[in-house]
Amino acid sequence: MAVISDSNEAVRLLKNGGIVALPTETVYGLGANALDEHAVAKVFKVKNRPSFDPLIVHVASIEQAKLIAEVTDEAEALFRRFSPGPLTLILQKKQIVPDLTTSGHMTVGVRIPNHPIVLEVIRNSGLCIAAPSANPFGYTSPTNAAHVFDQFGDGIDAVLDGGPCEVGIESTILEMSETPKILRLGGLSIESIEDVIGKVIIESSSSDPKAPGMLSSHYNPGVNVRLFESLNEMLSQYKVVNKSSIGLLIMGKGPCGDNMYNLSTSNDDVEAASRLFTGLHQLKAKGFREIWAHSVPENGLGRAINDRLKRAAH
Repeated sequence: MAVISDSNEAVRLLKNGGIVALPTETVYGLGANALDEHAVAKVFKVKNRPSFDPLIVHVASIEQAKLIAEVTDEAEALFRRFSPGPLTLILQKKQIVPDLTTSGHMTVGVRIPNHPIVLEVIRNSGLCIAAPSANPFGYTSPTNAAHVFDQFGDGIDAVLDGGPCEVGIESTILEMSETPKILRLGGLSIESIEDVIGKVIIESSSSDPKAPGMLSSHYNPGVNVRLFESLNEMLSQYKVVNKSSIGLLIMGKGPCGDNMYNLSTSNDDVEAASRLFTGLHQLKAKGFREIWAHSVPENGLGRAINDRLKRAAH
């Protein structure tokens, strides 16, 4: 796999049915032509992703979204308020979208990402791009090009290096049904969505998912993750164990050390979300056999952070 900086080369590869990891503001996505079944099948294969777990389709505009989905007035209002950005809407799909892309569902997840490089690739290619997180299925999502390279090697055609991801956690997924439902907590807070459309329901787990990230076990860095209710509980347990084998993922004012990664010393939920996956990757890379983490306050993006930690520890 080549690490490239030329978006034109990425466009060429994608238009020829290739797979290119692309930077977004959330995480790196494993990009392929969403309307090409053969290319989509390669994404499922290289990720070892079960065929029942649908993909999100990335577009550059509301007009392009309307080519693949039925965009209601309410959905358009949400796109205009929060896009480009970390919001995916589950909408009725049009026939042009292959069933493989949506895992047989009559709906499709649509997102307008907020990253200049991926938007340039979409516009210049004219493609709608399926881009699940660029990692093997069930593992921690990548937030820089090195993470992608480490996990895939020569398994894909290229990774387009766009630097570190700013948001660092996947998009929030909202199903636009009669009663709007959050299917995946993510980089856009529930409070922001409710300010526009009122109260929403959270339905973020399913064995037959309508959207990515709904399975109970997910986001694992490749070692055992143990989740505690609080930082104090975690540190109390840590006093009586073999510290050399355990890395700590901390948020707030706590101890420092080479075996610890602090998501945010100031308890900032946005900063913590942006550093979550990087922290898991770094502690894993240091060779710890276990990673201990603790739940964070449930305000803002704290809900999404806790959601990822619970699934990583499942």
